[in-house]
Amino acid sequence: MEISQLQYFQAMARVRHFTKAAEECAVSQSALSRSIAKLEDELGTPLFVRHARRAELTHAGEHFLYHVDRVLRELEAAKREVAAPEQEDGGVVNVSFFHSFGGYLLPMLLAEFHAQHPEIRIKLNQHNSKFLMRQVARGKTDLCLCSTMTMAENIAWMYLWSEELFVAVPKDHPLASRESVTLRDIEREPLITLKPNYSLRTLVDQSFELADSHPQVIFEGDDVNTLASLVAAKLGVSIIPNIPGIEHLGIVYLPISFPVCKRAVGIAWNRAKPLSPAALTFQQFVIAHFASA
Repeated sequence: MEISQLQYFQAMARVRHFTKAAEECAVSQSALSRSIAKLEDELGTPLFVRHARRAELTHAGEHFLYHVDRVLRELEAAKREVAAPEQEDGGVVNVSFFHSFGGYLLPMLLAEFHAQHPEIRIKLNQHNSKFLMRQVARGKTDLCLCSTMTMAENIAWMYLWSEELFVAVPKDHPLASRESVTLRDIEREPLITLKPNYSLRTLVDQSFELADSHPQVIFEGDDVNTLASLVAAKLGVSIIPNIPGIEHLGIVYLPISFPVCKRAVGIAWNRAKPLSPAALTFQQFVIAHFASA
């Protein structure tokens, strides 16, 4: 099996026409036809159903195309890496993350990575979950730290850890002395939460629905620290992660006994876009970090 056979097959699978595929590959139609016939003979199964003017992929052809696309992408990535000059600075990694990571998790993670790989530079982008997923899908960022959500077909996501959510109340709130609460316990409390385009807000809404509770939302923000500050100002309660370093605000984090409120956090990337060596180094570092936590 030769690389040219795979390239001819990929072109034919895309245009579904022998003459047009041959023109695209700059070979004669007979040469392309012979190459694909030889490939089918080697695989022991037809890859196309031939018609008078068109050809359609068989079921086996569709499966084979998936693997051919991957092989040719990896080959192109290998060529670029080998041909590219060595970079003294180790390269740049574009990392996106959602807002609640900025205050506590990411600084610690980046400091540890920089200590091990000072030659690699990290460019950061912070935004809401839907925007970040669009960036990953369009190849605008290398890696994204995010929770699970509806993924596009070309987005891969790997679980890292689960983050527990708590009901945050002012320290002198009537519920502050409780060991735990349910979401029904705060149904009559004014709720301070994130805007609907955040995955954390989606999880909060789903949890309230599961508890058959319908709180009154009085504020929708963009930042978890802002929510915590408003809770400390006694404007309402919120459901947020326990963020280290803001205990001085005077809020209490209450575990939620029902329903269980946790969000899965992972790392996402575009599997149609090969990761650079620097991005691959950061990806493996993050995965190893949480695997040993």
